[in-house]
Amino acid sequence: MDNQNDRFAQEATLIRQSLRTPRSAAIAGILFSLLLITSEVLMWLSIPSDPLASPLEVIQHSKNVAIALNLLPFAGIAFLWFIAVVRDHLGELEDRFFATVFLGSGLLYVAMIFVAAAIAGALIGLLPTELNKLATSGTYALARQEIYRIMNIFSIRMAAVFMFSTSTIFAQTRILPKGIAFLGYALGAILLLGVGSVNWIIIVFPLWVALISGCILIENRQSRL
Repeated sequence: MDNQNDRFAQEATLIRQSLRTPRSAAIAGILFSLLLITSEVLMWLSIPSDPLASPLEVIQHSKNVAIALNLLPFAGIAFLWFIAVVRDHLGELEDRFFATVFLGSGLLYVAMIFVAAAIAGALIGLLPTELNKLATSGTYALARQEIYRIMNIFSIRMAAVFMFSTSTIFAQTRILPKGIAFLGYALGAILLLGVGSVNWIIIVFPLWVALISGCILIENRQSRL
């Protein structure tokens, strides 16, 4: 009798864990999307698109830029949590090859965001006191170009790889509808091929993560009924 009760208790624990994990992934994914989109919108409104433009406008909006930069670390943390709980939810269904690409591209994406934020933070901190030196030496324009390339080219391509690997995992395990996986392939191709041509294309990735998170929440709720 005791063994049977212990077995029931273990099964109940496993069921609760399997229900909590997708919900945690969904919450983390939605939080990442909100934080990243908010940060990117603040950047668009505060920083002129032309890297050769006067840095005075950036100084005038330095508070908004600082807020945007402070949001990025929390977005990165939420994204890492999203990756961890999705992998935990897959469990034994996880394919090692695609799981390696999934994890590696996700970690590189976060690392590139952090590097770009660090460069931008250092630039914003120096502008008020070293404006003339940074402008005349070309350091400001160079830093702007580096931040743009990291955020809008390299990190976006890693996001596309993450979308491809994640969509493949979803298609193989069928934990989400196949239509979601096919949409991930299409959006990943847009990011991979169209990066740099349209400024707003960088919000495609956080919107896709929000969609995945919403689907996980719905699946989780249906499994409870």
